[in-house]
Amino acid sequence: MAALGEADGRRLKQEISECVDQCREKLHALSQGIWSRPELAYQEKHSHDLLVALFSEVGGWTVEPSFVVDTAFRATWCRSVGETRRPVNVGFLCEYDALPALGHACGHNLIAEAGVGAALGLKGALENQPHIPVKITVLGTPAEEDRGGKIDLIKAGAFADMDVVFMAHPAQEDKAFSPCIAITNCNVKYRGKASHAAAYPWEGVNALDAAVLAYSSLSVLRQQLKPDWRLHGIIRHGGTKPNIIPDYTEMEYYIRTPLLKNLSDLKDKVEACFHSAALATGCQVEINYPNPAYSNILQNTILEKLYEENGSSVGMKFNKDSSHFSGSTDFGNVSFVVPGIHPFFYIGTDALNHTPEYTVAAGSEKAQMYTLRTAKALAMTAADVLLDPALLKQVKDEFIVAKQTQE
Repeated sequence: MAALGEADGRRLKQEISECVDQCREKLHALSQGIWSRPELAYQEKHSHDLLVALFSEVGGWTVEPSFVVDTAFRATWCRSVGETRRPVNVGFLCEYDALPALGHACGHNLIAEAGVGAALGLKGALENQPHIPVKITVLGTPAEEDRGGKIDLIKAGAFADMDVVFMAHPAQEDKAFSPCIAITNCNVKYRGKASHAAAYPWEGVNALDAAVLAYSSLSVLRQQLKPDWRLHGIIRHGGTKPNIIPDYTEMEYYIRTPLLKNLSDLKDKVEACFHSAALATGCQVEINYPNPAYSNILQNTILEKLYEENGSSVGMKFNKDSSHFSGSTDFGNVSFVVPGIHPFFYIGTDALNHTPEYTVAAGSEKAQMYTLRTAKALAMTAADVLLDPALLKQVKDEFIVAKQTQE
């Protein structure tokens, strides 16, 4: 931390930790408020209002409700020093959408808490360092579980002036890099011809047969897929009554590959299965991709190392094994726009994400200590790059090289 010196840097990080602890009651209330009223993608009005109210109440922040989309927000705190030194802009992201039926089974209430806690902790510590130019940006990013709110914000230029960006996601372990992979979701509609299934079955064109044949073909295709490719889906609509030949069926599939650039290869194989089922049954098929694809996360090893060091200083125990998590997130798209990290953090349970057990864990008192120390580690890592221009340049240089390699 060249701008302050090593001893002063340690004191600043201690102040960050103390500032986060001072906000613990506000942060817990925020997390509980979001957890207790789960809202689906782009419907997160209550969560949005809680977050906007918190930043308005603590003071010092410029708050923009309904930023770009109705349930997103932006809160900023900026201090310039002189006319020649541009403030380094560090960003923290909050998610707060929930899952259908399960509520906060992915712990997005804790993501919001950690992001807010990191921002408040960093601001509180830097207020005593008036010579440091800095901008802290907090973005509320809705709809991670469906349709990708961060992609809306990217298109609107919300990340254009950020230097680095941070968020953390609850999981079963502390891990500096979350190996989330690329994904696109595919909607398929088959249209046939209805007929009486007992009296005149030969007059019908069975759209359910097309869906079942496609489902079976895709299941067989999995045998030939690379080990880290993923393909899974459901039949959303399979007919109306057993004695009517189904004239309409609908399917939804998720298609995933480790790198975004490989996604088109798997899409081609999947679409061949959908088309062949239509050909075999005489149905018409319509294939749509209703949402933007989520990218894989672009790794930044410098930020990861800093986060591990800071996390270890507050008690995290990082998993060094090669375990693999095949989830996906729209943070991947952000990671191709600005350098950042999206680490996993332990919340005191071995329950798995997207289960009722994880919903309970995400709302428990036990999760609070783990979430607050995550907020501290994020803020400390932001301070590292904020106070050392040479280090920030290394982070950006790695980002450029990594991006060129994967695009």
